[in-house]
Amino acid sequence: MKATNHWPKHFYLIGSGQTPPHHKPTRENMGSKAHNLLRMSSIGLPVPQALVIGTHFTSSPEDCMLPLFSVGLPALEAATDMVFGDPRAPLIVSVRSGAPVSMPGMMETLLNVGLCEATLPGLLRQTGNPRLVWDAYRRLIATYGEVVAGVPGALFEDEIDRTTVGRDERSLDFSELRDLSKRFLSIYSEHAGEPFPQDVRTQLSGAVKAVFASWQLPKAQAYREMHGIDDAMGTAVTIQRMVFGNSGCHSGAGVGFTRDPTSGEKLIWVDFLANAQGEDVVAGQRNAHGHEVLAQTASDAWSELQATAQRLEQEFQDMQDFEFTVQDGALYMLQTRSGKRTPLATARIALDLLDEGLIDADQAMERAQSLEDGDLATLELVEQGANTPGGMPVTALARATAACNGVVSGEIALDAQRVQERATVGASVVLVRQDAQTSDIAALEKAAGLLTQRGARTSHAAVVARQMNKVCLVACSALHIDEVRRSVRIDDREFAEGDLITLDGNEGLVYSGQVATVSVTDETLLARLHALRNASPRTDPLAHRSGKHQHPA
Repeated sequence: MKATNHWPKHFYLIGSGQTPPHHKPTRENMGSKAHNLLRMSSIGLPVPQALVIGTHFTSSPEDCMLPLFSVGLPALEAATDMVFGDPRAPLIVSVRSGAPVSMPGMMETLLNVGLCEATLPGLLRQTGNPRLVWDAYRRLIATYGEVVAGVPGALFEDEIDRTTVGRDERSLDFSELRDLSKRFLSIYSEHAGEPFPQDVRTQLSGAVKAVFASWQLPKAQAYREMHGIDDAMGTAVTIQRMVFGNSGCHSGAGVGFTRDPTSGEKLIWVDFLANAQGEDVVAGQRNAHGHEVLAQTASDAWSELQATAQRLEQEFQDMQDFEFTVQDGALYMLQTRSGKRTPLATARIALDLLDEGLIDADQAMERAQSLEDGDLATLELVEQGANTPGGMPVTALARATAACNGVVSGEIALDAQRVQERATVGASVVLVRQDAQTSDIAALEKAAGLLTQRGARTSHAAVVARQMNKVCLVACSALHIDEVRRSVRIDDREFAEGDLITLDGNEGLVYSGQVATVSVTDETLLARLHALRNASPRTDPLAHRSGKHQHPA
């Protein structure tokens, strides 16, 4: 891109190889997500090129449109050597939010923007993959309909269910996806009151405005209130060249942590879906697989990802939560941020990073300063048997994927209103949902735990639950919810709303009723933390309250 004195203020370019004049990016003006993309790109990691519209425009998105289309978009086109809306080699983009402070899943993302009747043949020409083309198009219609036009997302989900009839939607071939796209277009037109926009600039401007507007979504406001985040900081918008994880058997999308965010152990923690796009993993409506599937799908990308995880920790000096896509065996990094973690993991990660020389003692102290002895304890089930006082052998009802450890018992609640009502009178409540959705953020704050039928341990809702130190089990296939009867069935047992269940986040198991627990402190870790604090001139706030005590969950 040629230098120009007319580069718009509050616009930033990533991955172009050149820096526009007066380009002074900060976390405050380009958002944390984009700032970290810039850092990843600067150390040579594979980051698709991107254009960032700064937080300055949150309250007045219209003001960014002229510089977006006159200068910003042409610069992105030059960086990618593709043209937005070109019928032969179209630039297709994602449009993502990104505040200066990480707010996982609280704002909107749109993928595949720039696909329309005119550009579909061009993407087909570029990829030679008709299934990818029609899969990406139907995703855009549904997401754009829900986020921009206000069409209920359930209408599109219901149409998918009618098409798949129980099959995995990834098994649909290109002709089925083409037909599904056409039905989506009809749904959009009927419920939006106008046809889906075929002008790609209309698509892009609508997507940008919707992402800025998502700063004021109720779930985003609730999250900011919970965490003391200033409403005035706003969000940036990142327009990034699409890479396609849904392009075939050597492709996919994933989310990972450089260390285990529940225990802090130095083990890479990855959720991956083959032949899928990123929102399939984080939205909480799909079950994901571990790194074994990634290794089978694209072994070179898995090896590269492991090396990348180490480079991320060296660059950011903390455990990282990252998103990635594999397209035809090639790895692309789409995001990294300091990962949300349990208090137990907070202590272990701070101490391990100190031992590894990535942070100094003052940094380790700062990261662990709010922890108390009890934070390093985990509730575990008491082994039940004939010799257990008051206890009888218990059998698990079902297995699920553990997203946050510990044990909790509580009344079943099927919605936020029920959680609020019962929590207000002091009841322990387990929120039971079909999907792990961030729209449940306010209810999750009041609940003691979360159990879902679908979702991944790295979905946004699970990430938030882990940050709150709530016991969280996802992807419980034996769980079925009857909203009409206000009941749930777990395997062959039926429970009414209000019945007690127990979630064991250590083993990923669900039990009927309340099960006795024991609090187990990691004494070795506690000793390490005390040693750090005793070596510091600062006062150790710990009250030395370790040990084991039996009590109900």
